[in-house]
Amino acid sequence: MATNTYGYQGSDNYIASKPLMEIVNVSVALGKPLVIKGEPGTGKTLLAHSIAGALNKKLLIWNIKSTTKAKDGLYVYDTVQRLNDARFKDRDISDIRQYIKLGKLGQAFTSDEQLVLLIDEVDKADVEFPNDLLNELDEMSFHIPELDEEVRAKHRPVVIITSNSEKELPDAFLRRCIFHYIEFPDQEMMERIVKVHYPDIENKLMREAIKKFYWIREVEGLRKKPSTSELIDWIKVLALGGISIDKISSEIPFLGTLLKTEQDTGRFVRLSNAQGGGTGFRKRF
Repeated sequence: MATNTYGYQGSDNYIASKPLMEIVNVSVALGKPLVIKGEPGTGKTLLAHSIAGALNKKLLIWNIKSTTKAKDGLYVYDTVQRLNDARFKDRDISDIRQYIKLGKLGQAFTSDEQLVLLIDEVDKADVEFPNDLLNELDEMSFHIPELDEEVRAKHRPVVIITSNSEKELPDAFLRRCIFHYIEFPDQEMMERIVKVHYPDIENKLMREAIKKFYWIREVEGLRKKPSTSELIDWIKVLALGGISIDKISSEIPFLGTLLKTEQDTGRFVRLSNAQGGGTGFRKRF
């Protein structure tokens, strides 16, 4: 496994391309957030886990939802708890500090050691969300008005931001970040990825499954092409089910592991039948 002596070089459980390793190290060296894009299943989220493990740092994860506000990552003032305490006189409410709870970004700033912070699926939030974090990520500080205190980062965290391109990220935000698009792995890279998950997998089974997987991905008009994670699941059930290599080459066993919508399944059935390539999977569902 890579250590921080040489920078990020991938990890035992994550196969990273050379361009990806290089851009991670650029981000760390410059102290700028790294925005990672790529189609679902290309390992965007797992990258942060790999970086934390390889550099021997703790990982904080800020999962973004449609309702998430930028301030949530800084701190939350629990006014409801304070009102309840005032009502029932359970404690002294004059100390506001006890009602201030740091968010993930605030925790990263106040940590006594450098952390890896994953801001996952930033494009799920409101379109203004990235811009609302500009100053905090740039200056590594934020103000808490209730305490009239400034929180400054003790150590600049390694910030990884993932996006599925549901919304375009603002130019002003991107200018302050490093950017990388994870290309979908080719078959050679995919074999290495599968081997990480299943080191004892039979090579012939793996290669036949990968060959069929890429063939399915080339079908035109699919709404959701199968991803790496779905291939990993498919190979597992093929192995557990004792499916022969001949059957994989002539059929698509357990197709529902790969295609996840009725439209895609129906389209695949129609195209396969039109080409005279009976898939033999209908009875399995």
